[in-house]
Amino acid sequence: MVSASTHWTGDLQKGKGQVALDSSELGTFEVSLPTRLQAQKGHTTPEELLAAAYSSCLAMNFSGVLAAEGLEAEHIDVSADARLGADPAGGNRITIALTVRVKLAGVDADRFAALATKAKDTCPVGKALASAEISLDAALV
Repeated sequence: MVSASTHWTGDLQKGKGQVALDSSELGTFEVSLPTRLQAQKGHTTPEELLAAAYSSCLAMNFSGVLAAEGLEAEHIDVSADARLGADPAGGNRITIALTVRVKLAGVDADRFAALATKAKDTCPVGKALASAEISLDAALV
């Protein structure tokens, strides 16, 4: 199990918080609504933390999917762009666009697409975010 915690003071508009990566002790990061809505250097957002979790998990999971097929990529690069936006059903929601680039010999485009989809569909972080709108752009390089 890993954990993180947040201490928040004030209201939503003027308040601020500190997110601590408790398990790894890698640091504490400032968060606030203004910095969430207009990303600023030196501050993180829940969306950035989700993007980091998703991109790292998907890269590891893709490696595992390939290994189960007897394959090993030269490299796997994953980026996740997470955006906070209005939800037509009310409130806000997060959408995530995944970009995956893999250097992998001996696999045609159709097989690669199936492997990429399997990696996305079986990624533990992706499963945890199942209610989010998530797109995938995967390509061999």
